[in-house]
Amino acid sequence: MSSKLSFGDRLYRGEKSFNFIENRRRWYALSALLIITSSLALGIQGLHLGIEFKGGSEFIVNKAGVTVPDARSAMEKANVPGDPIIQTIGSDKVRIQTGVLTSAESTRVADVLSSTFMVPKNEIDTRLVGPSWGKEITRKAITALVVFLFAIIIFLSIAFEPKMAISAIIALFHDVWITVGIYALVGFEVTPSTVIGFLTILGYSLYDTVVVFDKVRENTRGIAGGSRLTYSGAANLAVNQT
Repeated sequence: MSSKLSFGDRLYRGEKSFNFIENRRRWYALSALLIITSSLALGIQGLHLGIEFKGGSEFIVNKAGVTVPDARSAMEKANVPGDPIIQTIGSDKVRIQTGVLTSAESTRVADVLSSTFMVPKNEIDTRLVGPSWGKEITRKAITALVVFLFAIIIFLSIAFEPKMAISAIIALFHDVWITVGIYALVGFEVTPSTVIGFLTILGYSLYDTVVVFDKVRENTRGIAGGSRLTYSGAANLAVNQT
């Protein structure tokens, strides 16, 4: 433990450092590779939006032993349009998601599931989400994000410099874009919890950027007065310290 602490202390004091600035082209290349991969994943596969965003119907059968093939066979009996998404939840639940259904279609699906798996109809959790609701949530989320970014630009421009504010916003988009691309690549479903996760990443990214900028400002105060430390050296020290 003491060796780890001493190593961190040496990093903070500048006695030991990783030369991030000198090797910046490698980091630029890695960043570009991740951005290109994320962009291809989003362009080819796209995001798998949950019913909260695109609208649809969800049925959860609360019974142990129900398999995905069993549930798919039951949905074929219900003659539901489209290809339902079926997943097991633990060992005693199966979740079935479909496109937007009418009230009659939803009732028919619940009846078929009840009779097929011999469970009371009131034990089948049913949720209907209209497409307009999902669009409204998406619109509000985008509006809130734009207002937040605008406020951040103003704050960072006042606290630091306008060019630092622009750099911080680029870093935010960089981190979130790569995360969204990974989601598209592996096919994870985007739900409201996912959006909260994206916002958490955004917050940590912004916090880290502000901390680094503050350290850069602190380390570069004496450069104009004849310090032997160059601006690149001060910036590299700031990254190592944080």
